[in-house]
Amino acid sequence: MSHRLRVVLAFAAVYLIWGSTYLAIRFAIDTLPGFLMAGVRFLLAGVILYAAARRRGEARPARLHWRSAAIVGGLMLLGGNGGVVWAEQRVPSGLTAVLIATVPLWVAVLDWLSRGTRPTARVLAGLGLGLAGIVLLVGPGDLAGSQGVDPLGAGVLVLASLFWAAGSLYSRRSALPASPLLSTAMEMLAGGALLLVLALVTGQAAQLDLATVSLSSVLALGYLIVFGSLVAFTAYIWLLRATSPAQAATYAYVNPVVAVLLGWALAGEPLTTRTLLAAAIIVGAVVLITAQQREPAAVPAPALPLAAPGPLGHGTGRPGGDARVAALAECEEAGGVPPC
Repeated sequence: MSHRLRVVLAFAAVYLIWGSTYLAIRFAIDTLPGFLMAGVRFLLAGVILYAAARRRGEARPARLHWRSAAIVGGLMLLGGNGGVVWAEQRVPSGLTAVLIATVPLWVAVLDWLSRGTRPTARVLAGLGLGLAGIVLLVGPGDLAGSQGVDPLGAGVLVLASLFWAAGSLYSRRSALPASPLLSTAMEMLAGGALLLVLALVTGQAAQLDLATVSLSSVLALGYLIVFGSLVAFTAYIWLLRATSPAQAATYAYVNPVVAVLLGWALAGEPLTTRTLLAAAIIVGAVVLITAQQREPAAVPAPALPLAAPGPLGHGTGRPGGDARVAALAECEEAGGVPPC
């Protein structure tokens, strides 16, 4: 297989698989309790990634690494993904993806508040544009010929985006293993465990009735584990090395569009003028903010040359001391948009 074809297939995986995970979540929670489903998803994916990382020679993580992973997993997976699986009971999957695409807006706001550095005019314009898109999408009444989104579900998604943004910012400065594969596996394990605890606390574990679980929900869960958390992630890590970071980060713009179209085509979700206009405005805001972050001065360069990990189980890389720093810098170019 030629290098060009591998790049095309990797982009297709990142665009289509990550864009389709929102619809897969909707199918999974039709007959599976949401928090329980998400906990199982991330625990199983984390076990597989952790085993793969250790097999490739990554060092055993220290206790401090596990503490940091628990915080990141709690913010991004318990708060972020947990909010998504709950909100998708009330909000269509495509609109969920559009609202979650606002994560770069909240990253910029939290970074501004925590560091006290005034954003540039471009970032401020992106923040204003993104806020306008959110208001258009969730505003009350009949705007642009269609009704708005359920306000409670939309509010939970805004909070989920804030949690994801906070986790993204914390992960940049936290003590985690140098390997992106190992640190991500640890975050999945920690986040999955916390989601299972939440499922127990909320009584979802007791609500599980295997006799009522549909085949489509089981297949959707399997898809989320194998493709959403493993195949697409390793394809993205490979793209970070095989292409430019700016090209790899384009998933942040494409995924919401893919999610909206798949929700309309496969689940009969409404595709209204209001949805399309709000999605265009929010994606435009993300482009403005992340374009600013892609300027050379905004992205620290890795101190050492890095090896390129291939698809899971076929890695050609070696443990690199600055691999995680580079991966985080490249993820920042997408504004920390999930699933970074």
